[in-house]
Amino acid sequence: MTTVLAVANQKGGVAKTTTVASLAAALHALDQRVLVVDLDPQGCLTFSLGHNPDKLDSSVHEVLTGDKNVSDVLIETDEGIMLLPAMIDLAGAEALLLMRPGREYALKRALAPVIDNFDVVIIDCPPSLGVLTLNGLTAAQSVLVPLQCETLAHRGVGQLLRTVSEIQQITNPDLTLLGALPTLFDARTTHSRDVLGDVSDRYDLPVLSPPIPRTVRFAEATASGSTVLSGRKSKGAQAYRELAANLLAHWQHGTALATYSPNTPD
Repeated sequence: MTTVLAVANQKGGVAKTTTVASLAAALHALDQRVLVVDLDPQGCLTFSLGHNPDKLDSSVHEVLTGDKNVSDVLIETDEGIMLLPAMIDLAGAEALLLMRPGREYALKRALAPVIDNFDVVIIDCPPSLGVLTLNGLTAAQSVLVPLQCETLAHRGVGQLLRTVSEIQQITNPDLTLLGALPTLFDARTTHSRDVLGDVSDRYDLPVLSPPIPRTVRFAEATASGSTVLSGRKSKGAQAYRELAANLLAHWQHGTALATYSPNTPD
């Protein structure tokens, strides 16, 4: 059975796209057939996986509007991950979808013909709570919330959790919340732990382990159009490999997800 994961946080700069790309590469390395869906009109995921959004003939926009079949738009990345790309015209899809009945189900319907070809589908939701994010959450089985380990990083988390609750009540009753994934984590400071402790206490939200460390390797990988797993060994790559193994064990065997205790030193 295909697992569909949405990665969402309406706050920008939390390493959401980095998480999608790196987690996809780590799962692919574990022999999983992986599809990533770029729902962000900025096309950051598409660019970070080696494709120029400005040079594409079609994207997820045509898929959502019904103008093209998803199989005609999928492209392969250098790392063996299949990509449903995005480009700037996706911004116009929200206005079109708003006028259509069942607009929250557009992505789920579009993916149906190819969903069985993959073991894992990861959806990169845009940094907003608009129609595109609602499509991602409606199509998913679970949602992961990347959370920057800095002051005020949790702003908007409550609103996102309310949106997830509404999705569970209206369009996707089976949607589960995996928890928050700490990103841009600096193990040398107590500040990062304080932020995670505040989030865990305030929202009663599981904080997943391992936290993703802050490292320049992520920026270098994005600039080269590849993921951090394809370059030299780094703590960031190892953290995503560990996260992928944890998630896979959870999905396949029902193993409890490893959680991080902010009060326990690394």
